Amino acid sequence: MRCFVTAGPTWEPLDRVRRLTNFSTGSLGGQLANHLAAAGHEVRLFLGGSAVWRGSLAAVTVEEFSTTASLGDRIAAHAGPEPVAFFHAAAVSDFTGGAALERSSDGTLSPLSAGKLSTRDGTLLVELVPTPKILPRLRGLFPAGWIVGWKFEADGDRADVLARVARQFAESNNDLCVANGPAYGDGFGLVTPAGEAAHLEDRPALFAALTERLREMETRRTG
Repeated sequence: MRCFVTAGPTWEPLDRVRRLTNFSTGSLGGQLANHLAAAGHEVRLFLGGSAVWRGSLAAVTVEEFSTTASLGDRIAAHAGPEPVAFFHAAAVSDFTGGAALERSSDGTLSPLSAGKLSTRDGTLLVELVPTPKILPRLRGLFPAGWIVGWKFEADGDRADVLARVARQFAESNNDLCVANGPAYGDGFGLVTPAGEAAHLEDRPALFAALTERLREMETRRTG
């Protein structure tokens, strides 16, 4: 089956020389792409250009992206009605840089306009503007797609994460969600829209479970 995997970080400009990004390495998505290719699937990996993971990729086509908009454009270029599997594991920056503001001695905020914000201006305030989410767009781009989202959370506990996963299903109409991060704890949760959650200890177990679910989905579609 034709599979798409997103991996690694996006970045967003703060000014013309500085970026806002995150700690994602791209390794999980890259390793998943290799696992899917080894299972016989046709895999295209969208990999963040600033991902530090650069492992070998066997039988995988790679497209690099930079900003959230650039990733969205690359995905949209492959949209179509045919069945595909989409694994959206990229760490998309939730915010991009907005206006830079300088605070005067009386507390008044004034906007700054510069290609490179200067430290001579002292402490600055920079607005963080939400970026458009990609996962909710995927169903429209791939109406027959089998779509797997990710939910990485740093705050709260496992119950909080699963509640946020339920909200993701409601907003994005995806078929599965992988839950992980400090709030979830060690390992991964593979969650269905019905709220059924399977705990998986490590990446090999996650990759095997995703590949098996993909096989089951293909069997139902063709059977």
